[in-house]
Amino acid sequence: MINDAEFAKAWTQSRHNSKKLSKRIIAGELRTRGVDQNSIDEALDEIDGEDEYRMAFSLAMKKYATMSRLEADVQIRRIQSLLQRKGFGFDVIGRVIRELDIHSGEQR
Repeated sequence: MINDAEFAKAWTQSRHNSKKLSKRIIAGELRTRGVDQNSIDEALDEIDGEDEYRMAFSLAMKKYATMSRLEADVQIRRIQSLLQRKGFGFDVIGRVIRELDIHSGEQR
């Protein structure tokens, strides 16, 4: 039988790697499955801030590559929406948008 801590770690790793979900979304999923908060916190501690940023940046780059014909403001809005749906915070989203430097059309 699997305990909450093992389940939370396995779920976190799976959802973060396969679905590219943020810590916030994963925490909500675990709460709805009845996992205790301590187990959730321990599982999420394995994902650091830089890892979450790299995941968001990777998602944004994939989306950006498909939008070359769109205006910069549309590109930004669509990337922001994608990252918000995946549960990333405004600090991560803002950093990704700045790094993409969409207005000039070049990645920094």
